[in-house]
Amino acid sequence: MSPILNSQFSILNSQFAAAAAWASRLRAEGKTVVFTNGVFDLLHPGHIRYLADARAQGDALIVAVNSDRSVRAIKGPTRPINAEQERAEVLSALAVVDAVVIFDEDDPHAIISAIQPDVLVKGADWAADRIIGRDIVEARGGRVVRIQFAPGFSTTAMIDKIRCRRP
Repeated sequence: MSPILNSQFSILNSQFAAAAAWASRLRAEGKTVVFTNGVFDLLHPGHIRYLADARAQGDALIVAVNSDRSVRAIKGPTRPINAEQERAEVLSALAVVDAVVIFDEDDPHAIISAIQPDVLVKGADWAADRIIGRDIVEARGGRVVRIQFAPGFSTTAMIDKIRCRRP
């Protein structure tokens, strides 16, 4: 499958090579490439704030979205709510997101290795020494940034709230 390109965003469909080439072009222009990853199933203000904070760390933000298969492996058989292409499309529409790539692995190590970002962003809930890809980014002189989540926002809480509502 070839990447879907739009003048405002890129969805690099499970193509590590396309994502790596995108990041390489930006670095050649002297830009700082920022990477983060996650499920991003039902977007809420916490996600938006996190992504805006991530984007503020550099010139371009690429978001790696877990495939449907990898989400089920991590979160269980009832997730995701939205399919991977839909989650990627919604993220791509955000002004703070420059590109989206879907990855099928259980963790983002391979996609981080392919992209070689200058900045790796994760939530502050991750212990610094447990952040996957930290070794790759720091080995080339990049940095790892942990961002606090906005309190009161959770996809799981949203799903629970929806399930508890009665018509």
